[in-house]
Amino acid sequence: MNSLEMAINKLAKWRTVFAGWQLGTRSKDDPECSAVRDHRELSIILRAEATALITLLIQKKVFTAEEWAAELEKEALLLDKDYERKFPGFTTHQYGIDIDATKANETTKGWRP
Repeated sequence: MNSLEMAINKLAKWRTVFAGWQLGTRSKDDPECSAVRDHRELSIILRAEATALITLLIQKKVFTAEEWAAELEKEALLLDKDYERKFPGFTTHQYGIDIDATKANETTKGWRP
């Protein structure tokens, strides 16, 4: 195993801590916990990959940190609006989320058996 694989493998170990934080202590073979661990691993590694990529692109002067921040802001606002369309009844603001109970009830119908 090379040093990169060792570093990623070590970082991915945090998946268990995050899954426990989200779900509480579960057995290793609990399917819900396995799914959360897998998702957390993906998110953790993706964050490291994205940060490394952005750092290299800024260092190589492909774009500036300011340009990246402006684009990220734009993309965050677009994705927020996409989520509002996908989940009618839910809207976000700087201090939380607003829920229109009537619309949200219709949106969430069938989410859980």
